[in-house]
Amino acid sequence: MHPATSVILFTSLSGLGFGMLFWLGLGFPDVTGWSAFAFFAVAFALSVGGLLASTFHLGHPERFLKAFTQWRSSWLSREAVIAVCGLTVMGLYAAGAVFLGETFRVLGVIGAILSVLTVYATAMIYTQLKTVPRWNQATTPAIFLLLSVSGGALMTNQLWAALPLFIVAIAVQLLAWKRGDQALATSGTDIGTATGLGDRGTVRAFEPPHTGNNYLMREMVHVIGRKHAMKLRVIAIALLAAPLFLLFIPSPGHVIGAVAVLLHLAGVVTLRWLFFAEAEHVVGIYYGKR
Repeated sequence: MHPATSVILFTSLSGLGFGMLFWLGLGFPDVTGWSAFAFFAVAFALSVGGLLASTFHLGHPERFLKAFTQWRSSWLSREAVIAVCGLTVMGLYAAGAVFLGETFRVLGVIGAILSVLTVYATAMIYTQLKTVPRWNQATTPAIFLLLSVSGGALMTNQLWAALPLFIVAIAVQLLAWKRGDQALATSGTDIGTATGLGDRGTVRAFEPPHTGNNYLMREMVHVIGRKHAMKLRVIAIALLAAPLFLLFIPSPGHVIGAVAVLLHLAGVVTLRWLFFAEAEHVVGIYYGKR
């Protein structure tokens, strides 16, 4: 699929922001006053900024309120509802910590649960799509959640949790690539099923079913060379692994911590670009692009 900048920013920034809110809601770190204000300001800026970025990919951004009305059947709608609930609860929790010097633990735990559920709902928007076999597997929500909570642990200085989470996230990402590379071939979809003519014999494309570009070609079909994909995979894993080494430095300062966060974010953005660029929508078979 075509990697849209708005969606890449949305999934990367909001995941990191809700990951921060998850740890803050659980009391890691247990801060109040101006220290709490700094942590929550960054977390809300990332979460809300990411959600706002997603609206730029809508055909009619002015109709975004309709996204809240289909929660019974749409993961996009569920994500919107859960996100607003989570941000509201965490906003109340943050207000208590910043202005009252009190951490209302029940609110924090509820907010933490809603934060990870928001990330899960985001992942399920893509996981549910059987038309994209690479996404339609359990590793998709797993990697979304792992990158979110590991990044949140890094941002909140919970290094005891960040280190093992980074390792697990990298392992799951490698598994996702291994399964994903075979997903389309083993999905049972080919040009026969794409055209509905498979029951009549072997089907081959004589000419493309169009004379020019169209919406499906722009949005659903993007071909990236395997050589370039492998190079970007190595870069993404290297960027994700780099904070592991930086965090082993005795008493890492704020500068080292900031570099580790930027490397992590760069790795997540690279992974998100690959996530969309490598996704083979089955409609590409119909257009002779697979």
